[in-house]
Amino acid sequence: MIRLHVPHDLAAGVEIALDEGQSRYLAAVMRAKAGDELRVFNGRDGEWRAIVGQVGKRAVVLQLIDPARPQATGPDLDLVIALVKRGPLETIVEKAAELGARRVRPVITERTNADHTRVDRLRAIATEAAEQTGRLDVPEVLEPVKLERVIEGWNPGRRLLFCDEAGDARPVLETVTEGGPWAILIGPEGGFSPREREMLRALSFATPATLGPRILRADTAAISALTLWQAAVGDWRSWPQGQSPA
Repeated sequence: MIRLHVPHDLAAGVEIALDEGQSRYLAAVMRAKAGDELRVFNGRDGEWRAIVGQVGKRAVVLQLIDPARPQATGPDLDLVIALVKRGPLETIVEKAAELGARRVRPVITERTNADHTRVDRLRAIATEAAEQTGRLDVPEVLEPVKLERVIEGWNPGRRLLFCDEAGDARPVLETVTEGGPWAILIGPEGGFSPREREMLRALSFATPATLGPRILRADTAAISALTLWQAAVGDWRSWPQGQSPA
């Protein structure tokens, strides 16, 4: 079943003219024709059944039929990731969306080996991943800021899982034992500087944890940490057995 994220309000009988990219995808790639059924969601009104009403030269028009699933959101989990090269960063954003992160916050650290990124492309990747995985929301991807600025504005009610490769921290599954708002912090390929590590370990809301005896690439570390967090306190534990989002 094709799923599309749209910005429009969703209600029975509403007609939606898709943007150029989505229209091209349906008409040229999926060869959609009038009467074909698909699903749409906007992150607010749940998931709706829709049918293709018109396939035009400039736009595909959908007609909404009825709701398929009520709106729901996943765990309140941020991924704070140091900027890395384009390929690994795009993989991280895609997998963060698949693994249920609510936000992705790129940060600039002292050893960051990339100084810019195309946030618009990262947001498009997050949207596509949400469409493919059955999510009813799209994770927010924020503009990159310096790590110090993020920490200065931090809400102490959100626990910070600081993945520290120093080797003297406890494993994630031993440190993450309760739910609530969390964030996972992954450093750059060169690791955190001694000054940054000292700063992070002094934070009352930060919990250092290790991802094992090997030094992991940033993309591997992000995927591993998200998976372990989900297994410990995330919605993997609460999803009804045998129930499918499709």
